[in-house]
Amino acid sequence: MVRPPGPRAQGILARDRKVVSQSMVREYPLVLDKASGMNLWDVDGNRYLDFTAGISVMNVGWNHPRVVRAITEQVAHLSHGAFLDFCSEIPVMFAEKLIQFLPESLNRIYFSNSGAESIEAALKLARYATKRKYFISFYGGFHGRTYGAMSLTAARVIQRKHFGPFLPVIHSPYPNPYRPLGFSPPTCDLDVIQYIEDEIFKLEVSPEEVAGIVVEPIQGEGGYVVPPVRFLKRLRELCDENGILLIVDEIQSGCFRTGTFLASSHSDVVPDITCLAKAIGGGLPLGITVSSEEIMQWPPGSHASTFGGNNASCAAGLAVLELMGEAGFADHVAAMGEELLTKLRWLQERHEIIGDVRGVGLMDAIELVRDRQSRKPAIQERKAVLTAAFEQGLTLLPAGESVIRFCPPLILQKEDIDTGIGILDQVMEGLSF
Repeated sequence: MVRPPGPRAQGILARDRKVVSQSMVREYPLVLDKASGMNLWDVDGNRYLDFTAGISVMNVGWNHPRVVRAITEQVAHLSHGAFLDFCSEIPVMFAEKLIQFLPESLNRIYFSNSGAESIEAALKLARYATKRKYFISFYGGFHGRTYGAMSLTAARVIQRKHFGPFLPVIHSPYPNPYRPLGFSPPTCDLDVIQYIEDEIFKLEVSPEEVAGIVVEPIQGEGGYVVPPVRFLKRLRELCDENGILLIVDEIQSGCFRTGTFLASSHSDVVPDITCLAKAIGGGLPLGITVSSEEIMQWPPGSHASTFGGNNASCAAGLAVLELMGEAGFADHVAAMGEELLTKLRWLQERHEIIGDVRGVGLMDAIELVRDRQSRKPAIQERKAVLTAAFEQGLTLLPAGESVIRFCPPLILQKEDIDTGIGILDQVMEGLSF
């Protein structure tokens, strides 16, 4: 193993800095060459156990042979079918397959190219359907970087600084049992609903002007925050009482990431509109906005996308859905999720820096703190852990202020968990906090 970053990686990173916008944040200098299953290889030949799935994209594993074959065959046949102007069968087959995984009322699909685009479509659809203009979203939420999605987002000020003005979006606290923002931890979800009713509806905007409430069933970039399970149901009731559409962002939490196809299913809630992307395309750009026939009644010409319904992306997505539909897939995610959470709690017992362990399925996290009593975020310490784990052959991603997220490919096995947690344990033992 060449100590990363190796000479080839260093050379490519230097070239990258000369020609590519550096507006992204890379936690450590990994330069990828290839990937397979649970593993990544860098350009210097180093192999890594991957606990990122490319930001929850490669749910069926990196370069799954059936997904690769579907893409290869489709590209050779018809890569771009101009679905905006000409119908073709692969996108239709994908849509027919997708709605089999969804609640009965979610039966109309709009194709786009990314999570942010699927959110933009949801906002436009909600406005068209309700003839209202305001939206409510949540502090800590992340929905993308285009203007509508960025207007909803309130995770880090750097994501909004100098980019305003934004769409008319009002933000509410999100129910975070570990950091309840002045609310009571056992009732933080009810307190948030009360806040919307007593503060937002009485002081900022009338509910009859609100087109939609946009929510992540589990906050992703905000820190893998898991709200009380009844929160979405209460939010559903609030929307129904006021004629507001419930828009659930499943871009990161969907596609069995939490053990069910939609994370909102854990709360027995059916959204009016839901957004999917990331894992749905198997590594190719694909965004999906789903609603009911009743709501998705916008006329021809009101919204479209040149690359929406791209044939290669839909072929990849169809292969992904077929893999996810196989017997035992969801059960495996649930079992491995329990195993991972058990090992993370074991790690918490050994390391005082871990203040909280949380998650559902294989959407799990540890929150690092300076001390458990004050819960002060351990920001620099997290950076040190991520870098050291990378140097030891384990790839992880941050979230929130001081959270490390665990979103491995859903093909994860027990031995992968043991290896990854073993590396992380050694890293934490070796660092001076």
